[in-house]
Amino acid sequence: MDLGEARKRAEELRQEIEKHNYYYYVLDSPLITDEEYDALYRELVEIERRFPQIVTPDSPTQRVGGRPREEFRTVVHEVPMLSMDNVFTQEELLNFISRVHRILERKVDFTAELKIDGVAVSLVYEEGRFTLGATRGDGKVGEDVTDNLRTIKSLPLRLLEYVPGRLEVRGEVYMTKEDFALLNQAREEEGEQPFANPRNAAAGSLRQLDPSVTA
Repeated sequence: MDLGEARKRAEELRQEIEKHNYYYYVLDSPLITDEEYDALYRELVEIERRFPQIVTPDSPTQRVGGRPREEFRTVVHEVPMLSMDNVFTQEELLNFISRVHRILERKVDFTAELKIDGVAVSLVYEEGRFTLGATRGDGKVGEDVTDNLRTIKSLPLRLLEYVPGRLEVRGEVYMTKEDFALLNQAREEEGEQPFANPRNAAAGSLRQLDPSVTA
C-alpha cells in the first residue's frame, strides 16, 4: 500500500466508522456487530500507524488524543449563549410562538423534548468537520473544551452530510443515571468524594484538563 492508497482507504474507514458511531450511540440501532466494528477500527489504526502523516484531527482514532492542558483557553461566542425563559401557561407559549414568527417573518416548525439537565456547549463545524467546542461560561465568553468533547462518541467529528462553510450547533452534555451510578461507585471504591448529581458529574468530567480523564 502506497501513500495515495493509504490516504484513500483511511478516508473510507473514517466515514464508515463515523456512520456506525451514529447508528450505535445516537440511534441505538447498530448496523454491524462489535467484532466487525473493531476490525474496521483496527484497520484504520494500523494504516495511520504506518502513515502518520495522513492522520487528521477528526479521525476516530483521535478522540482521546489530546494532551493535558495547564489551563483552558477562553472562547468568545459570536452570538451570546443565553438561557431561555420558562413559560407556565398556554397563553405564554402562544405568545412566544407568535414572537418567533413575527421576528423571522415566516412559519417555523418546533420540536419538543423533555428537559435534560446538563452542561450547555457550543460545537463549531467547518466544512462539515468538528473544529471547536466551548462551554457557555458567562454567556459571552466560555472555555475551549474541544479535546474533551471529542471523547464523546455520540458527538460526530464529521457530519454525515457535507455542510459548506461554518455551522454552529448548541446543546447539552449530560450523563445518564446509569452511568452516574457506575461513576460514583468507582469513585467511592477509590476513596474519592462522589458527585452530588448527574449534572455536576457531567460538568466535572467535561472540565478536566486531561482529556483521557474525561473519556
